[in-house]
Order: sequence, then C-alpha cells, then structure tokens
Amino acid sequence: MNASPLNFLTHVGLLEALDEPGAPVVVPDRVIDEIGAGGASDPAVIALGAAPWIRVVPTPPIPKEVSDWGLDPGESAVLAVALESPGSQAILDDLDARHCAASLGVPTQGTLGLLVVAKQLGLIAEVRPLVDRLRPAGFYMSQKLADRVLRAAGE
Repeated sequence: MNASPLNFLTHVGLLEALDEPGAPVVVPDRVIDEIGAGGASDPAVIALGAAPWIRVVPTPPIPKEVSDWGLDPGESAVLAVALESPGSQAILDDLDARHCAASLGVPTQGTLGLLVVAKQLGLIAEVRPLVDRLRPAGFYMSQKLADRVLRAAGE
C-alpha cells in the first residue's frame, strides 16, 4: 500500500476498514518513511502507530521494469513488494503507477475503489460524503471519475 491511500483513508476515517482477517496489509518501509516526513503529529503517522495489523516490510530491490517508469520511491517500492508476492494487490492512486502495475500483471485498487468496497461490505452507508471530503484534502479526481465511482457504489 502506498502513502496516498493511507493518508486519504486516514482523512476520511476508514483506515481501520482495511483490517480484514486473511487480507494482510503490507506497507514497504520506504512508504512509512514518506508518511513519517509529516512529523509525529501527522494524522497518518498517528493512525499507522495505532494499527498493529499493518505489516511493514523492507523495500526490496526495485526491478528495472518498475524503475524504467520513473515513479516516485513509494510507488516503486509498493510494486516491487507486489511483484515478490504473487496474488497480491497493489493499493495505489497514481495513474502512472497503476499503468505500470497493469503492464506487469499486478492487480491494483485505489482509494476510491476501496470506498466502494467498504460500502459493499456494509462498513459505510454512503460513498458520496467521503468523496466530497477527499477533494478539499487534496485528492484530485475528475467529475467523470467521481460519477463513475458513485455509480459503482449505487449512488
């Protein structure tokens, strides 16, 4: 899982929704370093400290087929971990990182997709209020994407 989904899920109060038995949440140490740059009082730093079910792993060497994409270090680390763990899913929001993952056969999910899944699981009643809270927090999404997500959520 990359920093952006961790930060945004924390912002909307849904980080705990990832704590599903049998579905480990793995975060490369490089992503933890990125989040930690926000300081000890950063909400994501605090949330991660309170989430013992998140497993932090060392960042493996970044394969050339990932580094060639010029992604940021956290995204590259997430993809390197996913490539070492067949059957895993990379949680990424960045479009280039998702294209890289697709080229490598790594399934992905983003923050918005996780909101839809949370609704399907009955963890939240509505996606729309959370989508509305993400924009002012710095989450970029086109209106077309927002509409597609809300349709997927049945809203």
